[in-house]
Amino acid sequence: MPFYRKLGRTDLNVSCLGLGGGGSISSEDTLYAFEQGINYFFYSSDLHHHIYSSMSGGLRQLCGRGSANREKVVLATVTYIKNPDMALAALMDQFVELKLDYIDVFFWGWIDVKDESNFQDCLQLSHDLRGANSVYQRTIEKIFGISERLKKMGAVRYIGASFHDLGLAQKWSNSPLLDVVMVRHNMAHRSAQAKVFHELDPQDPQRPGIVTFKSTGSHSGVLWDTPDSFPEGLWQPFAPDCYRYSLTQNCVDVCLTGLRCREEIDAAIAGIKKGKLTSAELDYLAIYGDLHRQRLKIEDIEAKKLIYRSN
Repeated sequence: MPFYRKLGRTDLNVSCLGLGGGGSISSEDTLYAFEQGINYFFYSSDLHHHIYSSMSGGLRQLCGRGSANREKVVLATVTYIKNPDMALAALMDQFVELKLDYIDVFFWGWIDVKDESNFQDCLQLSHDLRGANSVYQRTIEKIFGISERLKKMGAVRYIGASFHDLGLAQKWSNSPLLDVVMVRHNMAHRSAQAKVFHELDPQDPQRPGIVTFKSTGSHSGVLWDTPDSFPEGLWQPFAPDCYRYSLTQNCVDVCLTGLRCREEIDAAIAGIKKGKLTSAELDYLAIYGDLHRQRLKIEDIEAKKLIYRSN
């Protein structure tokens, strides 16, 4: 399992583990993650901003104007305000707070069926938003001043969308207006495998980049909490196993994590070093996910499909 890979049709080389602020990680541990090789960072400027803000100092140090590390970092930001008229305001918030030259991937967040019309309007801004000499670049230059990096990269390099509805993710994944697709995926919520991942060709250089989120959580709780009546001795997956589960899937480039501290960073990276999961391990974790959501009972599972490991 390569730790770095190309993010779909973009020219970005990303770490397979991404770090978001959902776990309220500190700036110090954000910098520690970078030192350990994680280079994909995800930041929200509106929804849950109070949670993400604890990592903002670290991101300013990595991505702010004048940073010697900027070209080594892939910064993805998101707005959950699905209104094309608010795109500039969202960008300005991010440029002000993080003191940026440019953003690598600007995401429209949490797209559901009821948002499709507004989302379509937002995507029509793609040519104005991304790349050098775009309309938005010129506006940002007037407000924040011209820099060599901003002139070269543009204010936004690529456009992404985070989908709540997998049908929409499938529909828009082939759009030239969208470069990166982000979807929920874990062993208890596997629909993205059939609806999105398996629809893509890993050899296609024009496929979109794929990022997963919610890798460790389900409506039934965090996945390392064992289901009711779970027998002792069976393999109990923990967060690093959840990340490997998503990253073993077809065409998944980045698994976004909500790591909270450097100990969790170390554990996640150690998990990746174990490599891809085997077919038997994938099958077992799918069973575990179904047990977690109470879709199966342990007595209904063939013994040969169970995996026993010591903790």
